[in-house]
Amino acid sequence: MDEEWLDIGEVAARSGLAPSALRFYEKRGLITPFGRNGLRRTYRPDVLERLGLITCARSAGFTIAEIARFLVADPDERDDAGLRERMAAKVGELDRLIDRLDRLRASLRHAAVCTHQPLVECPEFRRAVGAVSAAEPAR
Repeated sequence: MDEEWLDIGEVAARSGLAPSALRFYEKRGLITPFGRNGLRRTYRPDVLERLGLITCARSAGFTIAEIARFLVADPDERDDAGLRERMAAKVGELDRLIDRLDRLRASLRHAAVCTHQPLVECPEFRRAVGAVSAAEPAR
């Protein structure tokens, strides 16, 4: 295989994404194929970095449309102000999620070594779990 490109199967394997996801991202303008090798799409190796960014943004809760705008954002464009506000708001959401996950990790770390019988009656475990659940927004 030419070192200048990867076929869709290899990109799927390396990125952990299904080929259908790659075709969807292509259709939405998030990635661009380099060409074709027979009937198979080919991509430049740097597509893996872009897919990493897309996957990270998706896991942070950004929509496909927001990611598409982010990928072409221009710091000098006024139209990107709304996107930047959304990004700033997302920072706060992620900070709260990280804080909650840190508390959950601490409670699980304690539970893994706690000898209190039963575990759910352990004062330290109850305090840690209470801190996690108190920080969760009402649903």
